[in-house]
Amino acid sequence: MVRTDGNASVKKTFQPTPFSELPLGSITATGWLKDQLRIQAEGFTGRLPDHWYDVGPESGWLGGPGEDWERGPYYLDGLLPLAYTLEDEELIARTKPWMEWTLGSQRPDGQFGPKSNDDWWSRMIMAKVLAQHAEATGDERVVPFLLKYFRYMLAELDGRPLREWGKARGGETLYVLEWLYRRTGEPFLIDLAVKVHEQTIDWTGIFLDFPYWRPIARFDHRTHVVNVAMGLKEPALYALVSGESKHRDAPMEGIRQLMLYHGQLHGMFSGDEWLAGTHPSQGVELCAVVEYMFTLEQLARINGEGVYGDLLERVSFNALPATISKDWTSRQYVQQVNQIQCSHHERNWTENRGDANMFGLEPNFGCCTANMHQGWPKLASHAWMRTEDGGLAAVAYVPCRVVTTLPDGAELKLHVDTSYPFEETVAIRMELSRESVFPLKLRIPSWCEDPRLEINGAETSFRTEAGYATIAREWKSGDTIVLTLPMKVRTERRANGAVGVVLGPLVFALPIGEVWMKRSGNPPFLNWEVFPDPSTPWNYGLLLQPEDGWATVERGVVGRQPFRADDPPVLIRVRGHRLPEWTVERNSAGELPHSPVPARGRAETLTLVPYAGAKLRIAEFPVVEGIPD
Repeated sequence: MVRTDGNASVKKTFQPTPFSELPLGSITATGWLKDQLRIQAEGFTGRLPDHWYDVGPESGWLGGPGEDWERGPYYLDGLLPLAYTLEDEELIARTKPWMEWTLGSQRPDGQFGPKSNDDWWSRMIMAKVLAQHAEATGDERVVPFLLKYFRYMLAELDGRPLREWGKARGGETLYVLEWLYRRTGEPFLIDLAVKVHEQTIDWTGIFLDFPYWRPIARFDHRTHVVNVAMGLKEPALYALVSGESKHRDAPMEGIRQLMLYHGQLHGMFSGDEWLAGTHPSQGVELCAVVEYMFTLEQLARINGEGVYGDLLERVSFNALPATISKDWTSRQYVQQVNQIQCSHHERNWTENRGDANMFGLEPNFGCCTANMHQGWPKLASHAWMRTEDGGLAAVAYVPCRVVTTLPDGAELKLHVDTSYPFEETVAIRMELSRESVFPLKLRIPSWCEDPRLEINGAETSFRTEAGYATIAREWKSGDTIVLTLPMKVRTERRANGAVGVVLGPLVFALPIGEVWMKRSGNPPFLNWEVFPDPSTPWNYGLLLQPEDGWATVERGVVGRQPFRADDPPVLIRVRGHRLPEWTVERNSAGELPHSPVPARGRAETLTLVPYAGAKLRIAEFPVVEGIPD
């Protein structure tokens, strides 16, 4: 694809953004999100170096003879934000050898990292890690280190241009260049941003004139699902330099096209390994999930629009926890929306092996084992952001505490108490060193028809613009805000007239009884096949009549691990009919019968649970109509 963008309009600056990130450590998780981070720390993230050679003490990123490419940087890109978000001294101590070795590895010309590998791509990740390290610790070595490295990169790129993964993922460098420019104002960083953009895949052109309408059957960096998830932020980042509307518009148009041709109910677009269409038995790679989350966090920052928070919550609360075991000791390479067994069998993947949807240490490929860790911590660290006018904006609703200094010098602690998305209310309490005037932007999800807002117990009217309600006033310590986001059960139409069931940002699924069978491996990270309990059939269609009473919601207690089918904090009861004609095809749930399907036999009551808790499940259903024979 030929580029049409030149450099005539390039400004010698990174333009301001509506929102900006708070320094890592400003937001600490509480409630159910803290529980998720602790489970993560007790599982893969805290224990992986002791059991997986690729990020162990012989890693090339610790000066050893081991893996010297992306896996060490990937691991640190999750370990480091987890450590500082949890304020966990043991985890923080685990990050320090990696940081010290990396900062000590720089050569006189500016290059750094393992001498055995000079690929640009792995250094793109580690540069992001270094920026987070500087934010969390104030380490004054990072800025001069990165300036020296990027001068080296600018001098080298003509003779050694971006290639393969680096060519697909140049946006990761644009992100760090922007971060560094806002701290130094160095003009050469703009020149480098232009050069990196020119050498990166033309994501702007792809997303504005999307050519990939069908499942892809051969290797292409432009259709690799993780590259696409990363690539969606590249045009927006470059728009801060170019100022051109086509770069600003490309990500959202790309999201629309991806969801039209490859969209899945949990908010992701498919990819097993390449873009794979809309069938609910196609896979979605875990790496793509966490990278798309980070992309959406950046698009929320750059554009200041609530729609990106809506998309972020859909992916975060469904696709992320669905593909990792409840104790964080095994994970899938790809998940399926309709997933009736996780076994070593051939499936209709575009490229992956038969073990790709098994749970284990590294089924199919180990990149996700290294990269999965950034999902929850970065959601926490981006849940709130600064606004251009000196306030704060809620990007995603999670239980947390925000600590920051306001432009007038007042110290603010914002306590966000909520069990959202499992309940409807978000309570916010101010703790201020003194009274202060500033705006608070509260995201109003597009699915919510009747949001309500109370300030200090009094109902308050508001207007929503770009997905946000802005409350600007003088705040004092002890002020309280209660935002209520009523959730109605709704259906979303899918191919063949099928439907998915959604409540707020949560997708719901029919759980299938799970029989976990050890296949191989050593504790604590075993490899598992998960087979359906034959006493729990899966092939049901839903009755959507009567319209005002086809579904009922029941809420319970939000436990330490809310993403589990046997103890869900919220469930939906519906009615449905068994559909014997809907059968297994190539070891997955087959093509859904075209809806509406005539009712047959006796209707049954079905209990749906949050999608992520059911590791075996049906989440796309045919619709049944009529009176049974």
